[in-house]
Amino acid sequence: MDMTKIKWGIIGLGDIAHGFAKAFTIEDAELTAVASRNLQKAQEFATNYGVPKAYGNYESICFDPDIDIIYIATPNSYHAEHIKLALTAGKHVFCEKAMVMDASEFKEVHDLAQEKNLILAEAMTIYHMPLYRTLKSRIDSGEFGQLKMVNAMFGSLKDADPTNRFFAKELGGGALLDVGVYALSFVRFFLSSQPTELQTLAKLYETGVDEMSTIQMRNDHDELSSVTLSFRGKMPKQGVIVCENAFITVLDYPRADTALITYADGKTETAQAGDKTTAMTYELDSLTQTLLNQENQSYITLTKDVTDLMDQSAKSWGMDLTH
Repeated sequence: MDMTKIKWGIIGLGDIAHGFAKAFTIEDAELTAVASRNLQKAQEFATNYGVPKAYGNYESICFDPDIDIIYIATPNSYHAEHIKLALTAGKHVFCEKAMVMDASEFKEVHDLAQEKNLILAEAMTIYHMPLYRTLKSRIDSGEFGQLKMVNAMFGSLKDADPTNRFFAKELGGGALLDVGVYALSFVRFFLSSQPTELQTLAKLYETGVDEMSTIQMRNDHDELSSVTLSFRGKMPKQGVIVCENAFITVLDYPRADTALITYADGKTETAQAGDKTTAMTYELDSLTQTLLNQENQSYITLTKDVTDLMDQSAKSWGMDLTH
């Protein structure tokens, strides 16, 4: 590996991949190759972003000796397959959320990464936004008193099209895998420990995916949390962290740079850190520095915890996320 610059490849060239390609504004990272099942699409993408190499299959990019790490931006249901392909080829992996469909898939890919001594991480913006590191540091210091509760909601309005991937079980559809992963990641990031109790209700769409749900949890620190999700009803992307002496409200929390702190006496404070318009650059820089410094990616534990919570929820609804 060239220890002065990390060379990236991208698998899957949909909308999110365009956003990631635009994030290459740091000196230590270079987008070296892209791959699609359609060679023409890959070539057009490469030309658009000045990428040296374009492949019409995923195997070639994974075995390209010039690539250090693969960013996977394919549909959820293909993530595990493509993660295993990249890891087997000796590449580090940064995979879009939700990284896998369930806990069994997580164990499979995580064990393979451990065996190969490679980094496997989820492209969850929440773990990398400067605002959240700042807020968590202040909460952990005891500045706001004891942490009591963390709540999050996320509702989007998808067109009622059963052919769309959001409605297809085989493509990893449903609110939980699409937006729930953000809400649960926000909650888990701030909780002191993994919830040990979980209760949930869901309404399933006619195609068998979860249309809306509520999830309530408690951990061994007696901290409570709740998540409310929907993809057929718009809701604010709002997270609320409740401490003894203040509560913190974050709007548009998947990519936030501002939070409102409301103290018990009614006084308020605006906390600001980072720039939400460069959210993907924070992700890119974080993984790049991890590789340059040969450090373990600590957020994989949070990904495992969130995957376990999604798995528990889906099973309680009678859903098998992998079929």
